[in-house]
Amino acid sequence: MDAKNKNEKSWSVVSLAWELGFTIAIPIVILALAGRFLDKKLGTDPWLILTGVILSIVISSYLIYKKTVEIMDKS
Repeated sequence: MDAKNKNEKSWSVVSLAWELGFTIAIPIVILALAGRFLDKKLGTDPWLILTGVILSIVISSYLIYKKTVEIMDKS
């Protein structure tokens, strides 16, 4: 394996790690903040923030599954 090919694979792995990190972080931040905001407005503390976190886990899991299937199909 030459140095150029090894470098490209390294960047590919880093890119995938960043993508998966954002896939997990974005939904949890948005839904948790929305849940917290709504909890304070509606006085339903802590139910909406918990719902937001659980929903973000479901969304992130689905997106990661979809990405895994995409990667497996390329192989």
